[in-house]
Amino acid sequence: MDFKRFFTPEEAERTLPLVRQIVEDILSTARRIRELSEEGAEAPRLEAELQEHLLEIQDLGCFFKDWNFSIGLVDFPAIIDGETVFLCWRSDESSLEWYHGIDDGYQGRRRLPGVTAAN
Repeated sequence: MDFKRFFTPEEAERTLPLVRQIVEDILSTARRIRELSEEGAEAPRLEAELQEHLLEIQDLGCFFKDWNFSIGLVDFPAIIDGETVFLCWRSDESSLEWYHGIDDGYQGRRRLPGVTAAN
Protein backbone atom coordinates (compact mmCIF):
# COMPACT_ATOMS: atom_id res chain seq x y z
CA MET A 1 0.00 0.00 0.00
CA ASP A 2 1.44 3.37 -1.03
CA PHE A 3 0.94 6.43 1.15
CA LYS A 4 1.23 10.06 0.17
CA ARG A 5 2.71 10.82 3.59
CA PHE A 6 3.00 9.62 7.18
CA PHE A 7 1.66 11.67 10.07
CA THR A 8 2.97 11.90 13.58
CA PRO A 9 0.15 11.97 16.14
CA GLU A 10 0.90 15.67 16.68
CA GLU A 11 0.71 16.45 12.95
CA ALA A 12 -2.57 14.55 12.65
CA GLU A 13 -3.98 16.43 15.66
CA ARG A 14 -3.00 19.77 14.09
CA THR A 15 -4.74 18.71 10.87
CA LEU A 16 -7.98 17.76 12.68
CA PRO A 17 -9.72 21.17 12.42
CA LEU A 18 -9.47 21.03 8.62
CA VAL A 19 -10.31 17.31 8.48
CA ARG A 20 -13.27 17.88 10.83
CA GLN A 21 -14.68 20.58 8.52
CA ILE A 22 -14.24 18.44 5.41
CA VAL A 23 -15.88 15.44 7.12
CA GLU A 24 -18.81 17.65 8.19
CA ASP A 25 -19.15 18.68 4.52
CA ILE A 26 -18.99 15.03 3.41
CA LEU A 27 -21.64 13.89 5.89
CA SER A 28 -23.90 16.86 5.16
CA THR A 29 -23.68 16.34 1.40
CA ALA A 30 -24.31 12.59 1.77
CA ARG A 31 -27.40 13.36 3.91
CA ARG A 32 -28.73 15.71 1.23
CA ILE A 33 -28.15 13.08 -1.45
CA ARG A 34 -30.07 10.49 0.60
CA GLU A 35 -32.95 12.93 1.04
CA LEU A 36 -33.31 13.43 -2.70
CA SER A 37 -34.92 10.99 -5.01
CA GLU A 38 -32.42 9.46 -7.41
CA GLU A 39 -34.21 11.29 -10.21
CA GLY A 40 -33.69 14.69 -8.57
CA ALA A 41 -31.95 17.23 -10.78
CA GLU A 42 -29.72 18.24 -7.86
CA ALA A 43 -28.33 14.73 -7.30
CA PRO A 44 -25.52 14.85 -9.92
CA ARG A 45 -24.29 18.20 -8.57
CA LEU A 46 -24.31 16.90 -5.00
CA GLU A 47 -22.53 13.69 -6.02
CA ALA A 48 -19.82 15.78 -7.71
CA GLU A 49 -19.57 17.93 -4.57
CA LEU A 50 -19.22 14.79 -2.44
CA GLN A 51 -16.40 13.54 -4.69
CA GLU A 52 -14.61 16.89 -4.32
CA HIS A 53 -14.77 16.63 -0.52
CA LEU A 54 -13.47 13.07 -0.62
CA LEU A 55 -10.58 14.21 -2.82
CA GLU A 56 -9.77 16.95 -0.29
CA ILE A 57 -9.28 14.28 2.39
CA GLN A 58 -7.20 12.19 -0.01
CA ASP A 59 -5.07 15.20 -0.99
CA LEU A 60 -4.19 15.70 2.68
CA GLY A 61 -2.83 12.14 2.71
CA CYS A 62 -5.73 10.72 4.74
CA PHE A 63 -8.33 8.04 4.00
CA PHE A 64 -12.09 8.43 4.49
CA LYS A 65 -13.36 5.03 5.66
CA ASP A 66 -17.07 5.53 6.35
CA TRP A 67 -18.89 4.45 3.22
CA ASN A 68 -22.24 4.49 5.04
CA PHE A 69 -21.58 8.19 5.65
CA SER A 70 -22.73 7.94 9.25
CA ILE A 71 -19.75 8.40 11.61
CA GLY A 72 -17.12 10.21 9.55
CA LEU A 73 -14.21 7.82 10.05
CA VAL A 74 -10.77 9.01 8.86
CA ASP A 75 -7.42 7.19 8.93
CA PHE A 76 -4.04 8.93 8.92
CA PRO A 77 -1.03 6.80 7.87
CA ALA A 78 1.62 6.76 10.59
CA ILE A 79 4.50 4.77 11.99
CA ILE A 80 4.34 3.73 15.64
CA ASP A 81 7.09 1.64 17.19
CA GLY A 82 8.44 0.91 13.71
CA GLU A 83 5.09 -0.44 12.47
CA THR A 84 3.04 1.19 9.70
CA VAL A 85 -0.41 1.88 11.19
CA PHE A 86 -3.41 4.13 10.78
CA LEU A 87 -4.15 6.84 13.32
CA CYS A 88 -7.92 6.54 13.56
CA TRP A 89 -10.38 9.38 14.20
CA ARG A 90 -14.19 9.56 14.23
CA SER A 91 -16.09 12.79 13.76
CA ASP A 92 -17.71 12.43 17.20
CA GLU A 93 -14.29 12.32 18.92
CA SER A 94 -12.82 15.59 20.15
CA SER A 95 -9.21 14.55 19.59
CA LEU A 96 -7.08 11.87 18.02
CA GLU A 97 -6.56 9.08 20.58
CA TRP A 98 -6.63 5.79 18.63
CA TYR A 99 -4.73 3.79 16.05
CA HIS A 100 -4.91 0.35 14.46
CA GLY A 101 -2.77 -1.88 12.29
CA ILE A 102 -3.16 -1.57 8.54
CA ASP A 103 -4.98 -4.90 8.32
CA ASP A 104 -6.78 -4.70 11.68
CA GLY A 105 -9.44 -2.16 10.77
CA TYR A 106 -11.62 -0.20 13.14
CA GLN A 107 -12.29 -3.22 15.38
CA GLY A 108 -8.56 -3.41 16.14
CA ARG A 109 -8.34 0.14 17.51
CA ARG A 110 -5.91 0.66 20.38
CA ARG A 111 -5.29 3.81 22.39
CA LEU A 112 -2.21 5.73 21.28
CA PRO A 113 0.81 5.27 23.53
CA GLY A 114 0.84 7.94 26.22
CA VAL A 115 -2.83 8.89 25.74
CA THR A 116 -5.16 8.33 28.66
CA ALA A 117 -8.93 7.95 28.45
CA ALA A 118 -10.78 11.25 28.11
CA ASN A 119 -12.71 12.30 31.19
